[in-house]
Formats: sequence, structure tokens, C-alpha cells
Amino acid sequence: MGAAGSKLEKALGDQFPEGERYFGLENFGNTCYCNSVLQALYFCVPFREQLLEYYANNKNPGDPEENLLTCLADLFTQISSQKKKTGVIAPKRFVQRVKKENELFRSYMHQDAHEFLNFLLNELVDILEKESRAAAAKNSPETSSPPEKTANGPKSSQVNGVHREPLVTWVHKNFQGILTNETRCLRCETVTARDETFLDLSLDIEQNSSITSCLKNFSSTETLNAEDKFFCDKCCSLQEAQKRMKIKKPPQILVIHLKRFKYIEQLSRYKKLSYRVVFPLELKLSNTVEDADSEYSLFAVVVHVGSGPNHGHYVSLVKSHNHWLFFDDENVEMIDESAVQTFFGSAQEYTSNTDHGYILFYERVGTTTMSTTSSSQT
Repeated sequence: MGAAGSKLEKALGDQFPEGERYFGLENFGNTCYCNSVLQALYFCVPFREQLLEYYANNKNPGDPEENLLTCLADLFTQISSQKKKTGVIAPKRFVQRVKKENELFRSYMHQDAHEFLNFLLNELVDILEKESRAAAAKNSPETSSPPEKTANGPKSSQVNGVHREPLVTWVHKNFQGILTNETRCLRCETVTARDETFLDLSLDIEQNSSITSCLKNFSSTETLNAEDKFFCDKCCSLQEAQKRMKIKKPPQILVIHLKRFKYIEQLSRYKKLSYRVVFPLELKLSNTVEDADSEYSLFAVVVHVGSGPNHGHYVSLVKSHNHWLFFDDENVEMIDESAVQTFFGSAQEYTSNTDHGYILFYERVGTTTMSTTSSSQT
């Protein structure tokens, strides 16, 4: 990337952010799904800082064998400590580790970037929780059993009859939000609420829509009747009810996955929806339980390029120090902010434009960024 790298440096000139590094990632045969997500996570500054701090506190020759967390921390440290401002890094150890940990990613087939992101974040959480429990067991004579897990994070558990709070790692502090599932019995008006955690939100999409309308649909009220009646504990019987999902606690980093791949029964296969879905640079999350409005700023987009789910390519758009950059494996270039709009999708069903926003990364603004020093151990 010599010429491209120098072109990028020239484009930024004396505006090149001090201490920042813009490195492309080598593709090892259909590993663009991995590269695009890694770039988005690298430019998620709170996550990067805490990962680098974790690496600084835990790099020890006597440490046990490497895992996905140490490989990721090592990769991010390699990038951030480069003498050159631009270039290419080969994330070989990390990719090998991913393939070792999950057979889904061992083939050279086209993989799903969202599945990879989910796997990675949950794996990092598992490793941090194990390390935290091991440290606690070392410092305490009483051994404790692990908390029961949910798909996106831990549940609290009971040990010897004592209620234990779930472990909250710095991955949770960045990405985890809480949804509340409210069901209101239409006979006695009793509201039953159940909370669940999430690391990202998967939204159904419609043609010529926006993230705001997709979020409204996500929180829309559904009536449960006929065969879908709700068992009300107060009425002690099945009753008609209204159900809706609300965001109880918005996360620091809001990750939105657009469900662009839909199973079509008539075709007996998945089809890519090229729908135009507008994602704004600034997003207000209304209708949340904790706050009237939570404001977010877009800082990364993972883009799927291609007409179907089983083939194609992934690239990423990243905002860094008020500049937008385009990452396509080894290649990195500057783009205008207005270019982000070209990845909204198409207003027509059949189009030659197949570059569509797939995973959106928003950072919460107007709140104090959590201290990295308070969470170095978990």
C-alpha cells in the first residue's frame, strides 16, 4: 500500500491526527468479513483504549497460552505502535485463532460479518469472565460457581443461597444495553416486565425507510390473541394482551444490524434486500425507559457488497478525528462525509449498486466516557 499510504498521508497533510495509525489488513482468502469488523472495532476508541490497557497490564512471558482476546489485543497493539502512519498489517495470528476457536470460520466460503461480530464479542466476554472468576477464587478461599449465561451476557446467579451480581466486563460497559419486554393483560391491566441484555440490535427493514422508523417498528405494540394469548398470573388464565419491547438502558456503543438477508419460502433460499434505509450521522434514541432521549454519533459502517448472502465482499467506513476513511482490506483512502449516503441502499429492487450498509456503529454523545483505569481487570 506504499503509494496509497503516501496518498492518504498527503491528503491529510498537517491534519494527520497525532498518534493515530491508518493501516489496511491483509486478506487471507475471504477474510474481508473479519477485516471490516476489526476496523470498526479499532476505531471504537473506548473499546480500543481498554483493550490496549488490558494488553499492557497482562503481557507477561509466564502467562498461559494465547486466546482470542490476547490475539486481538496483540493485533491492536501492533497497529497502534507502528512507526509509520499508514501501511498494511497481516492479522495472521488472529485469523488463525478465530478458525481454531470456531469451525464455522474455517472454510474459505463467504462468511457473515454480523455472525463474526457476535461470536467475537461473546468470546471476549467469556474470557474476561473466566479470568475474573479465577482471580476472585485465588483471592478468596470460597469457590464460586459461574453465573448462568444468556446469549448476549451473564445473568445473576445464586451461590449457597446468596444472590450474586453478574460480572460486568469492559466489553459489557461499552456494548451492553438492556431491553424490557412489557406485556399488559387486557383484562386486569397488569403489566409484566422482563429484562434482557443485548450487545447489538437486529432490525427488520423496509423499502425507503430509516433507522428511526425501523426502531419505532422494533418497539411497536403487538396484540396477543386467539392462539397467542398470554397467561396472566393475576387472572390465572390465558388472556388477550398487548406486548412491546422497549430499550430500558441504552448502551455506550449502539451496534445496529440491518436484517438485509431474508429467507424466501417460495425460493427456498435467502435473498439480499437492497432496500434504501437511511442511517443518519446523528441519531436520537427516543422512547427509551431510562432517558427521554439518548444522542448518538455514527463512527463506523460495515458494508456488504454483492447481490446475495452467499457471495460478495465486505468493506468498512470509519470516522476518525472528523475525517471519513474507506477500508477495503489492504487499501485505505479518504472519502467525503457525503459519500456515506451512497451506502443507504437502493430505491429500486433491481440495481447495479450492491454496496449497502449492514452493521452500524454509533457512539453515545453527551455522556462521560467511562474511565479505562477502573476496569482494567474485568
